Amino acid sequence: MKPFLFLGTRAEDAAADGEYDAVLLATGLDERDVRRVRLEQRSLAESLGGPVDLDDWSGVVLGGGPFNVSDPPEAKSGVQRRVEDELGELAARAVAADHPFLGCCYGIGTLGVLPGGVVDRTYGEPIGAVDVTLSDEGRADPLTGVLPARFAAYLGHKEAVSRLPDGAVLLASSATCPVQAFRIGRNVYATQFHPELDVDGLCLRIDVYEHHGYFEAGGAEALKALARAAHVTEPARLLTRFVELYAR
Repeated sequence: MKPFLFLGTRAEDAAADGEYDAVLLATGLDERDVRRVRLEQRSLAESLGGPVDLDDWSGVVLGGGPFNVSDPPEAKSGVQRRVEDELGELAARAVAADHPFLGCCYGIGTLGVLPGGVVDRTYGEPIGAVDVTLSDEGRADPLTGVLPARFAAYLGHKEAVSRLPDGAVLLASSATCPVQAFRIGRNVYATQFHPELDVDGLCLRIDVYEHHGYFEAGGAEALKALARAAHVTEPARLLTRFVELYAR
C-alpha cells in the first residue's frame, strides 16, 4: 500500500502528538502507513526531500491548528504565510488531479479560499459539541454517507466558509455554521468539525489553547464539563472510511 501523508501545523507538542495519534487510531493505520510532516517546523519540500508527487501517496490528510487564513496579513507570522502558501499550492494541485485529500478544520480555510470561495469570521463556533446534519448530497456521498444523517461532532473555530468555492458541493451543515463539510470534484474534501476528536482530545486542546482566544479566561473547566456531557461517537468513521476508499 502506498502511504498516506498527514500534514500538521500545531506548534504545541502535546496537541500535535495527540492529533496524530487520534488520526492513526481512527484510520486504523500505524506509523509505517502514514508519513507525518509538521509544517510549522519545516517546509513540505524540506521534509520530503523535494516537491510532493501526489502519485506517491494514497491520500493526503490535513489536520487542524491555530492558524486562520482570515487573520489580517500584518498579523501573520512568516511561518504562517509559508504554510498557507505551501498548502494553497498543494490544494490546487490536489483539486486539479482530483487526488484524495481530506482537510479537517484548517482544511476549510485551505480549500475554502480556492477560486470563488470566501472564508471569514461570520460563522465561527465556540469549542464544544454541535449537531451536524448531512445534506442530500452528503447522505449520498461515498465518504460522508458513512455517517448518520444527523450526528454530534466536536469543533471550535474562529473562521468558516461563508461562500463555497466554485464547483464545491455542500455535504453538511449545523444550525450556527452553514458549511460543515464540502467536496470538490470526486475526491477532495474538507470538514469544519474535527472527525478525529474524542472527549479526552478535546479537553487536552482546551488546556493547550486556553490563551489563544477561543474562549474567555477561566472558562476551561466549564467547557470540559460540557464536552464530557456530550455524546460524540460517529465522526471518526469518516477517517476510517477515507482509508477504505483510497488505500492503494
